[in-house]
Amino acid sequence: MSELTREQVLEYDKKYNQHPWLKGNANAIPVEKADGIYFWDYNGKKYFDMSSQLANVNLGYGNKAIIDAIKKQADILPYIAPAYASGPRSELAKLLIDLAPDNMSKVFFSCGGSDANEAAIYAARTYTGKSKVLSRYRSYHGSTLGSGNLSGDPRRFALERPAANGYLKFYDPYVYRSNQNFKDDAEASKFYLDMLEQQIQYEGADQIAAIVVESITGANGVIIPPDGYLQGLRALCDKYGILLVCDEVMAGFGRTGKMFAFEHWGIKPDIISFAKGVTCGYVQLGGVILSREISDHFEDNTFLYGLTYSGHSLACAAGLACVNYYLENHILDHVNKVGKVFGELLEEIKANHKCVGDVRYIGLFGAVELMKDREKKIPLVPYGYDEQAIMAQIHGLLKERGFAAFGRENNINITPPLIITEDELKEAFKILDEVLTIVDDRFI
Repeated sequence: MSELTREQVLEYDKKYNQHPWLKGNANAIPVEKADGIYFWDYNGKKYFDMSSQLANVNLGYGNKAIIDAIKKQADILPYIAPAYASGPRSELAKLLIDLAPDNMSKVFFSCGGSDANEAAIYAARTYTGKSKVLSRYRSYHGSTLGSGNLSGDPRRFALERPAANGYLKFYDPYVYRSNQNFKDDAEASKFYLDMLEQQIQYEGADQIAAIVVESITGANGVIIPPDGYLQGLRALCDKYGILLVCDEVMAGFGRTGKMFAFEHWGIKPDIISFAKGVTCGYVQLGGVILSREISDHFEDNTFLYGLTYSGHSLACAAGLACVNYYLENHILDHVNKVGKVFGELLEEIKANHKCVGDVRYIGLFGAVELMKDREKKIPLVPYGYDEQAIMAQIHGLLKERGFAAFGRENNINITPPLIITEDELKEAFKILDEVLTIVDDRFI
């Protein structure tokens, strides 16, 4: 435990730490401790962690099962190189295969989501012998060279100089912001899939290794695909001999009320990337789950991708304890039960505030999209504008009142720990309601 004072923490942080996605002069909140769904700063101020940090601390803070597993493993075998076999790595891999669809065969462990998606790109290109990879504009898959180019949001721009080859983008099924008046989900899905099929044909299906999608778009606004879209995407991939990669880094491990979000639509991907909720952030871990056909390819061909900390002993011990906790404590049932209240609260927010254009939610995965004019669907912050100016103010107002969340563009993403109670949700939403009243008056 650090012995630094609050002032020293702030001084050293500003002087020596480079925070991701922030300028060097940013003022970070100095956090002293955390427990359950809350964390406290050095002044004793309590915050509802309504984002589970980065949608990863799914079981909240102070989970004894995970902590004890890490302590026990540290005494036995804190680290062993990836070329060796170890108990926690083997046991967690088996558990994940047992939970995955029946076409899955093996797990490659990484350190987090970015390098999990790097591994997915490598596996897809090597297995197929094809180079092009398609992904969506409103996506985030990581910030390494490959995963950053795979991402669609503006954070990829810095990694495109010079451009990496073979990364192509297509449009999301973002029905709310579409200019089309779809009569139902089937019509919306057909519209977006027809556009994608044309792109596949023009790019050359024999050149495309994989289509990579977040099963549910996460950081860029919790965009839930219309029913039929993922099923149609699976069919397109089968038709043209393209691998389907589902990025479950944010949506996986109970966030939506199922272990994996794609299960809501009954599909089977060829590759699943995961991270975040597999250990709830207690130790860094991610990975890819590979189909039997892809795994069989690497029986006779070397998997030429690796990491020093692949399958780290402490991380796998934490992951094993974490995933077992989901199962043994019926966390998915809890998410589905509390998720109904979550949805009702979000609908109330939408009804009561003119600044709210749309709310989207599934399980405990939600977003509030802010509009300058919700009838005309004019966003509060135009795309390309420095949204930090206005949205940072709004997130600042929330944090001043003890509601910590995150979001991109016009969205406030709300992804609380999966252990949150109905009463805690209602208490936190009082803060959100108060701040959106200010937004109604100040910005609309």
